[in-house]
Amino acid sequence: MIPLSVLDLSVVTTGTKPAAALRNSIDLARHVDGLGYVRYWLAEHHNLASVASPAPDVMIGQIAAVTKHIRVGSGGVMLPNHAPLVVAERFKMLEALFPGRIDLGLGRAPGTDGATAYALRSRLDRREGDDFLERLHELILWETREFPSGHPYNNVVAMPDDTRLPPIWLLGSSDYSSELAAQVGMGFAFAHHFASHDAIDAMVHYRNRFQPSAWRATPHAILAVAVIAAETDEDAERLATSFDLNRLRRDHGQYLPLPSVEEALAYPYTDAERISISRNRSRLFVGNPATVQTKLQPLIDASKPDELMVITAVYDHDARKKSYSLLAEAFGPAKAA
Repeated sequence: MIPLSVLDLSVVTTGTKPAAALRNSIDLARHVDGLGYVRYWLAEHHNLASVASPAPDVMIGQIAAVTKHIRVGSGGVMLPNHAPLVVAERFKMLEALFPGRIDLGLGRAPGTDGATAYALRSRLDRREGDDFLERLHELILWETREFPSGHPYNNVVAMPDDTRLPPIWLLGSSDYSSELAAQVGMGFAFAHHFASHDAIDAMVHYRNRFQPSAWRATPHAILAVAVIAAETDEDAERLATSFDLNRLRRDHGQYLPLPSVEEALAYPYTDAERISISRNRSRLFVGNPATVQTKLQPLIDASKPDELMVITAVYDHDARKKSYSLLAEAFGPAKAA
């Protein structure tokens, strides 16, 4: 049985305001901690009406403080938005407070629109183009202290200096991060729930090309998937209508809070929109636990992840908790962990 983890966006709905969505994340983390889930990651998104979590490091501390066993991390920190020293300091602090339970997942996308990305980065030492590699290298140097002789950063220490950075994971939705994670010997997480790139290709590529490093001796690949589970296929399909309408609106550039099932069922879909919804369902696994397991198994068998990270976005918070409970029964994470 494959270990299960959680990716949480702190989803805002038309009936749940952002502050309540953040509190729901804490409640869900407590819930899955008791179910045997091995990891709970928080995303970084900005200026999205449907996502309440722009600061995963803040949420990590809150969730780690109210859970006992589960690892808590970022899925991820969008590194181009931050000075590497700031990231190093905050995650060393988290590791000092919750030793052995923190993960540092890193992404290279902005996690937002162009104007917001500029607002986030305008006061940083911004380079032209994609500077993710440069920032990742600097972050690593804050840990290894291998700055060149005479470099001014040799006189700067990332505190607390008696604590190592937690494990670093590279996040991706293409072959870029799988190649990089393999080269530098770090963990890798693939975002199947929104990627257009083939998950099997990325996961196999990472495992085949992995080079052992000071960070990891062996590869560890996480497959992030979108799942909605309920007691029956019919109940799960009903819950999924909120996701369908929300995704359709996003395709039209409308980033709105997650609608209710009632609103989704009443929406006057065109034939073209129904085709679009059907196409988007290739990234969503819906049904009762047995149905979900049957749908997921071919992908698991082909991509061979070490861990399955589940994102469940439904309108009702109790239904979301129930979905994770049903998956725990089906996949048995407590036994697998």
